[in-house]
Order: sequence, then structure tokens, then C-alpha cells
Amino acid sequence: EDVDVPSRRVLITGATGLLGRAVFKEFNENNWNAVGCGYRRAQPRFEQINLLDSIAVHDIIHEFQPHVIVHCAAERRPDVVDSQPDAASQLNVAASGNLAKEAAGVGAFLIYISTDYVFDGTSPPYKETDVPNPLNLYGKTKLEGEKAVLENNEDAAILRIPILYGEVERLEESAVTVMFDKVQFSNKSANMDHWQQRFPTNVKDVAAVCRQLAEKRMLDPSVKGTFHWSGNEQMTKYEMACAIADAFNLPCSHLRPITDCPVVGALRPRNAQLDCSKLEMLGIGQRTPFRAGIKESLWPFLVDKRWRQTVFH
Repeated sequence: EDVDVPSRRVLITGATGLLGRAVFKEFNENNWNAVGCGYRRAQPRFEQINLLDSIAVHDIIHEFQPHVIVHCAAERRPDVVDSQPDAASQLNVAASGNLAKEAAGVGAFLIYISTDYVFDGTSPPYKETDVPNPLNLYGKTKLEGEKAVLENNEDAAILRIPILYGEVERLEESAVTVMFDKVQFSNKSANMDHWQQRFPTNVKDVAAVCRQLAEKRMLDPSVKGTFHWSGNEQMTKYEMACAIADAFNLPCSHLRPITDCPVVGALRPRNAQLDCSKLEMLGIGQRTPFRAGIKESLWPFLVDKRWRQTVFH
């Protein structure tokens, strides 16, 4: 049977991850021929590619000839980057530069996913033109990745985004959803950071922005350079946890706000709020209210309502 395959082709790296899955789904459901690649969890759904293998990367790009590449794959856990700096640099910097070079070779528009952690958090909100000053090695590797991308492909786009949440396969996949068990198990008190100001952002919204940016670029070659996207609700982790409790009618009196600067782990910026007006002026953007988005994401992990899954889903 003839299957109508869309003519617009997009390749997504890190398609097995939290953001990559959402990006794949967004393009796939909007008349794009999407191919996802991953590494450890790739098969059977996605292509298995080691992004450090430059020959494999060259081959898939030349075979598929994508119009757009969305590069979601990264080591994004600051504490892991600190403990494995060489591996993190290989993935976040070297692989990104190589991907940019290969994208340029076939004329593909590359969107490199970066982070608000390129900023030190002392003078928000940050525009794309503000000078980065990362506090931790993760932010440094992502900033070096940005430079490697633009050095190899001046027509690429950088998309900086903050803390993400969405439909997770396990709670640990997101720094937002990982708090759910502390919220649910209210028999013991839990300390929650109430110092760092965050802007939780739904991966579905980032995925929509990537697709809108790609479609804008297909019409207008001047769409390139650095962009910011973020949710617009400012919350500490303590406030997110309280909002999660509220969304599920759970108690939050056992949650304790800690207002001191954290002393363990990689340094974090106090408030790296991103100014998103550049994308908004292009008519690009989508924002899911946090309470609605978090309820949708965490519903399957609700301990005392697991039985309801069978009734309602």
C-alpha cells in the first residue's frame, strides 16, 4: 500500500529522552517525516546512533537528508557533568560541533538545545545578547557547545531553555517530577529549596517552539542565531512542590522551605530568567500553565489512585 510520507524531514537526537520524545511526537503529528535517534534506549522505535561516532553520524545524515535537525541529546545533570567531565564535554561540545558541520554539509537547519545555566543568575531577565557567565561545568560545556555549533554552522539556531518537566517514564527523568514522592509521602518532613528561582517549562511547549522555528526557517532563511524559551511562572522548588500538592489535593505542611543558598553539588544560578520576547515577536511560542501541565505529567504516578488508571484511562 502507498503510505503518504510527508516531504519535510526532521532528525531528532536524544529522541529517547524527556525532551526528545516530545519533539519527535510534535513533528510526527504535524506532517513531518520524523526520524529519532538515541543510544542506550533506542531500539526498536528509534535509530541507534552513538553521536561520538562521526562516521555513523555522517552516514545517517547523508542517507536521510533532513531539512531540520533538532539536537536534544546532552548530559544535562550538573552533578554528573562534575563527576564525568570528559564524557560530558565529548557529548555536549565535540559531538555538537560535528553534528553542526554535518548539518551544514547537507544544508539542514540545526537547532541546538542549550540552557539558562549559561548565565550566572545575578541580573535577570536575560536577553539573547547578554554576556553568558556559567557558574558550573554543565553550563560551561553547553556554552562551549553553542560556540562549536556556530563555528561549524553559522546558519544554525541555539535554543536556550530552563528546567523541564512533562510526560516522564520515571519520576527521576525531570528535576520537577522527581519531587512527587516527597510530596505524596507526607508522613515525613521534606526539605525543599526555596532559594533558587526557576521557571518550569513543559517539554510539549519546547517541542512546539522547535517545530514553529523550523517551519518559520523553511520560509525565511534569516531565522537563525540564539533564542530563548521558558515558562513564565516563577517558582522555587518549594513552590513547585506546593503547587503539585495543590494540583492533587494533597497536604503540603510537611514540606519545609530552605532559604539558604545550597552548599552541596554544582553551583546553581540564583535566577537565570530568560527573556523570550525575541521568539514572541516572531509569533512563536506556547505555554502550558504549570498546574495543568504537572497534573497531566504526574497523574500516572499518583500512589493512592493507581487503581483509578484502569477506570479512567
